[in-house]
Amino acid sequence: MKYTKHQIITRLKRLPGGALWAFGVRQAWAALFGGLLLAAIIFTKYVDLPLLARYDWLFLFAIAVQLFMLLSKLEKPHEVLTILLFHLVGLGMELFKTSASIGAWSYPGDAIFRIGAVPLFAGFMYAAVGSYIARSWRVMNLSFDHYPKRIYTLLLAAAIYANFFTHHYIYDFRYFLFAAVVVLFFRTRVNYVVSTTVRHMPMVVAFVLIAVVIWLAENIATFTGVWLYPNQVAHWQLVGPAKIGSWLLLMIISFIMVDILYRIRARLAVRQTVTL
Repeated sequence: MKYTKHQIITRLKRLPGGALWAFGVRQAWAALFGGLLLAAIIFTKYVDLPLLARYDWLFLFAIAVQLFMLLSKLEKPHEVLTILLFHLVGLGMELFKTSASIGAWSYPGDAIFRIGAVPLFAGFMYAAVGSYIARSWRVMNLSFDHYPKRIYTLLLAAAIYANFFTHHYIYDFRYFLFAAVVVLFFRTRVNYVVSTTVRHMPMVVAFVLIAVVIWLAENIATFTGVWLYPNQVAHWQLVGPAKIGSWLLLMIISFIMVDILYRIRARLAVRQTVTL
């Protein structure tokens, strides 16, 4: 018998701790692209594919998954546009961070599809975060209470992105940025739907939880040696929890960008309706 997503969620809710299981399934569905990309990273660690280097296979796999998700309508065209934007934003950061003068991390393998020291699949790792957030908006039916003014969130995103570059030359303002996140979002509550029940969570708590999950995924990826930090003497060395803060800030950039794009799209839809 074939079950719909709603029927699966309903059945899960009947299990002990069912609401948590149902929430996990929704989250996994929203993170489909990131999960598949992480699975491919693990697979290519242990299976030596012919003809192309590992990074090239990962790049082609990411493109194939995106095409499949678009053609099968698992992703909307505007979500693919969001993912492309994240790919470019992430690639710009990668080019800077892996440059000889910075050397924040490195990619030890070869690749045909690369720019400088950065294999092109790397941009898809940032795009995976954007895909998760964009899909969550639809899969979890997100809405927000007491959301801050967009001009302030946009300025925050710009300051966070700039700090990822400037902290190598001047003071690292991340703790001020953490404080700004709390000030802007401490009253904000995210509303989400698991089955038919609307649930709520403080926005700052949601940010932290997502950052922790990304950090765990990063540790899995570095275990496979897909990229390495200078202080890692072995692939299995844990990436310290201090990186959670970096992922928190990067994820907030992603979230704000998706929110702005949704806002623009909503306004354009209203204008078209008024015109008609």
